[in-house]
Amino acid sequence: MTPPITSLLHLDERKLPAEVYERLAARNGIMSKADWQRKSDEARENFGKPGRDPAAFASVLGAIAGRGGWTPQLKLAQLRNHWDQVVGPAIAMHSTVAGFRDGILTIRTESAVWATQLTYMIPQLTATIRERLAGLSIEEIRVTGPQSGYQRSGYRGYRGGQR
Repeated sequence: MTPPITSLLHLDERKLPAEVYERLAARNGIMSKADWQRKSDEARENFGKPGRDPAAFASVLGAIAGRGGWTPQLKLAQLRNHWDQVVGPAIAMHSTVAGFRDGILTIRTESAVWATQLTYMIPQLTATIRERLAGLSIEEIRVTGPQSGYQRSGYRGYRGGQR
């Protein structure tokens, strides 16, 4: 029978887990508890000092979004989140932004009545959206009613025994 590796290498079994963890943590960039506490204290001391302005961070994120071509998707998400401020709470309860593709904004409504109401409001909607969401280039707004047409699925065989 071979002796345990710890006795062959003359390692202290009580310190072995800590030594292994420290070696792996250093290799993987994981901070020790003391390092984490030191960084936390530094952050607390430097809070509000020059160079730690959140507005600068927001501008960096804005630049990343602009360069990455994310601006239209972010503006569309903002439009969906604040749809009630654009059309009013009553109409927002019965309509939603369905999509935006190739400059065409599609709005889906619950019924044909609400679609008609929104169709009359297209010039106002276009002006409001362009005013509040610069960067979302809307060329056309299409208003659709609910999905129409019942489509039957499944086997449609002949009645009777033969085909």
